Amino acid sequence: MLNKKTVEDLKDLKGRKVLVRCDFNVPLKEGVIQNYNRIDGAIPTIKKLLDQGAKVILCSHLGKPKGEPLPEMSLAPVAPALSERLGVEVKFVDDAKVTGPETQKVAAELKEGEVLLLQNTRYRIEETKFKDGDEATEAYAKELAGLCDGIFVNDAFGTAHRAHCSNVGVTRYTKENVVGYLMEKEIKFLGQAVENPVRPFVAILGGAKVSDKINVINNLLDKVDTLIIGGGMAYTFAKAQGQEIGNSLCEADKLDYALEMVKKAQEKGVKLLLPVDHVEGREFSNDTERKVVDVIDAGWSGFDIGPKTIALYKEALKGAKTVVWNGPMGVFEFSNFAEGTLEVCRAVAELADATTVIGGGDSVNAVKRLALPTR
Repeated sequence: MLNKKTVEDLKDLKGRKVLVRCDFNVPLKEGVIQNYNRIDGAIPTIKKLLDQGAKVILCSHLGKPKGEPLPEMSLAPVAPALSERLGVEVKFVDDAKVTGPETQKVAAELKEGEVLLLQNTRYRIEETKFKDGDEATEAYAKELAGLCDGIFVNDAFGTAHRAHCSNVGVTRYTKENVVGYLMEKEIKFLGQAVENPVRPFVAILGGAKVSDKINVINNLLDKVDTLIIGGGMAYTFAKAQGQEIGNSLCEADKLDYALEMVKKAQEKGVKLLLPVDHVEGREFSNDTERKVVDVIDAGWSGFDIGPKTIALYKEALKGAKTVVWNGPMGVFEFSNFAEGTLEVCRAVAELADATTVIGGGDSVNAVKRLALPTR
């Protein structure tokens, strides 16, 4: 049961400015959006606010610009996509400071039923470092909150677990804080799947870093029957267990944590699966020399799971009744290193009578790439 206030609880919005944290972290290629799933997911909440006469201000991050106003990570392409879907012009200010004077002016002049999209919240280095009592991050959060009339809607499920200025910090300076329709749906569906799963329950975690999923790994080990790990994060686990990983991505400060999770899995009776072979490459490029190996060679990097690992993971998925999947098995953006992610995707799609929850841009993109049905 959802015990958080939702957008349905907001009243008397006519003429009031509402700040909405969305997840517009869409895949871009040469400035062209490759997948509109995250944009489409935000539309119902935005329309609800507009129907009530609100002035809507949208914010989101895109990629990891780390405080630099990188043009390739601008949210500019999202504005016309939103305009088309909403049927109203979405204003956009290319503001490297996100909350600068021009943005403040446009926000202040918004009329009922108008929409403003802010520039990438991560153009400000403070965004990802929010901490109560930190002067710089609190100032940025206050600037974001100052654009609206004390009303904040969080509809970005994918970043809800992170203490950022645009989702946690801003709530310190707004009076009404609720979740949007997408967040509500995700909380209810994921809550049911994770808290009361039909077993066997299998979780698949990928992506680059263990640090991105520290709490997720720990919590899932209390609930799942099998935990499958792939992507760059697998090499931190491999290194922690004394395996050679060449130049593969590794978080040295998370080696002890990885060992703790291996031990916890053993104690809980959870089957923890790691890659047994790899597709390695010399350089971080789609066209680099590549080969399949059991152990990563010196000077090479693991960029995808190998065929034996694919077979192992497929076997582990057979008969699963609940599957939660977040993160790719390799460098999915490179076609030569996408096979592991696509094969795992096919295996999940072929499960009969299973509840599957898929999150993360690349995981969802794999579903779209294979033209698999979703709901």
